Amino acid sequence: MSSSQNPAMPTASRVMTRAEWGMLILLSLLWGGSFMFVGVAIKEVPVFTIVAFRVLLASVVLHLVLRISGIAFPVRREVLLAFLGMGILNSALPFSLISFGQARIDSGLASILNATTPIFTMIFAHLMTKDEKIGPLKALGVALGFAGVVVLFSGRDLVANAALVGQIAGILAAVSYGLSNIFGRRFAGLKLNPIAMATGQLSASACIMVPLSLIVDHPFSRPLPGMPSILALTALALVSTAYAYILFFRILTRAGATNVSLVTLLVPCSAIALGSLVLGESLGLREILGFATIALGLLVIDGRLLRLLRT
Repeated sequence: MSSSQNPAMPTASRVMTRAEWGMLILLSLLWGGSFMFVGVAIKEVPVFTIVAFRVLLASVVLHLVLRISGIAFPVRREVLLAFLGMGILNSALPFSLISFGQARIDSGLASILNATTPIFTMIFAHLMTKDEKIGPLKALGVALGFAGVVVLFSGRDLVANAALVGQIAGILAAVSYGLSNIFGRRFAGLKLNPIAMATGQLSASACIMVPLSLIVDHPFSRPLPGMPSILALTALALVSTAYAYILFFRILTRAGATNVSLVTLLVPCSAIALGSLVLGESLGLREILGFATIALGLLVIDGRLLRLLRT
């Protein structure tokens, strides 16, 4: 998962408290659980319908949170356009790609592919901004990340393999998240409440995905899905989306962007564990090695590995 970060938030890295570590682990479970919930729902519910239900219900809940908190929802033209861009890049498109991919690959592998988001963010920042260029150390981290992706894709039938298609969809979702992180920089001058940003993004996504679902999936002409799928969709929207956004911004404001970025490494661990316990999934040596290489690359990019070696 990914979320635009408010540039006004603290970004300095510091030692987190036990409470902050607890919240970070909980967030990783919420976002890791999203892959499990999609894995359950995708067996009976079409891709666009999953995403439409997820963003619509989550946006309604967040609008209620805004109302209860007394936070006004911004409706200025430039803000609404920014919400639209983020709604596409950070919700509608990647959520759809991940759901499409999970019809073909396990939830654990999907979460590992999603962990490459910071790598694509680094590349797009280097290409599209003037103040976030890739230095030698970060270049090494990016190279390690792509080496991990190569490991994941190795040995696949490049002509006719459903798993390959699912993996490509997962990578494209990470690319979309990476682009959204660069696009989200425009929120810096808008001075918006973080929860209002999340609400606007999901509302814009719902305006796109609900009509698309009705046109393409015809959900009301299909048989009603079973209770496991209904419960999974509800948890996906309420727990892994609405509440997860609130928790994310709470950690961000307390511990800073550098510390909250550790969730990128924790989400695949949570998703793999939940996929194994609930869905009976298992990962092979290739997937484990791929994740280890990607994780090493992320640690190099973040700078934590170098700091650990120096201590």
